[in-house]
Amino acid sequence: MTASLIGVISDTHGLLRSEALAALRDCDLLLHAGDIGGEHVLQALGELAPTVSVRGNNDTQSWARTLPQVADVEVLGVRIHLLHDLAKLSLHPERESLHVVVCGHSHRPRIEERNGVLYFNPGSAGPRRFKLPVAIGFLEITRSGVRGRIVDLTPVAQKTGPD
Repeated sequence: MTASLIGVISDTHGLLRSEALAALRDCDLLLHAGDIGGEHVLQALGELAPTVSVRGNNDTQSWARTLPQVADVEVLGVRIHLLHDLAKLSLHPERESLHVVVCGHSHRPRIEERNGVLYFNPGSAGPRRFKLPVAIGFLEITRSGVRGRIVDLTPVAQKTGPD
């Protein structure tokens, strides 16, 4: 394999929209950055592709107790660190030779590069909060590196409402 498409979702809070599922359908791997909201979300994502997930601050039910706080994944030589809340990052990504840090929690989509590390927050794919968009993201990994992309599902989500 010379390229990989990773779907990134966060803060579903129990709501997994059909638009998000459709957008994530062709991914090689899925990452959920916490505040999942129910086992049914992970089951549905797992039917699409292998899924790595971490526990968010709202994932307090018994089903979530076995989920890790952080997870590390390597895809085509790209090292990805996954956690829910960036403020709780307890390592130095540059020193750990990480290429990407994926987080959620803020509900704000964001792609930022700092010191050679891509910081990626796909935003919230769950219930809309304030005027923040409903969004998911993708990490596209090729021989030349990794690129992040945010997909705003808000226009579709506003028309259809919650699933």
